Amino acid sequence: QKVSVEVLDHLEHLALVDFRDLEGVERLQKAIQFADQLLEVNTDGVEPMDSVLEDRCLYLREDDVTEGNCTKDLLENAREKVEEYFLAPPGNIPLPKLEE
Repeated sequence: QKVSVEVLDHLEHLALVDFRDLEGVERLQKAIQFADQLLEVNTDGVEPMDSVLEDRCLYLREDDVTEGNCTKDLLENAREKVEEYFLAPPGNIPLPKLEE
């Protein structure tokens, strides 16, 4: 099953992954073939699930803050920042390389 250029463009935009080399396209085609096996499963009469743990009572843990007030330390790890926020590249456009 061939993957069209339009589908590749769309997937690259969504996943931020470059499929433009032969290895990437082959890996994508193998993943699609693997996922296509799900179409063979008979799901008639099977209700959709919200969680695989629907039959269990899930308890929330207490949200105890044990550390904090370390914004300055955390932002020192940022390659680029705006005010007090990390700056992420838009879409799959990489940030310019830092000079070493």
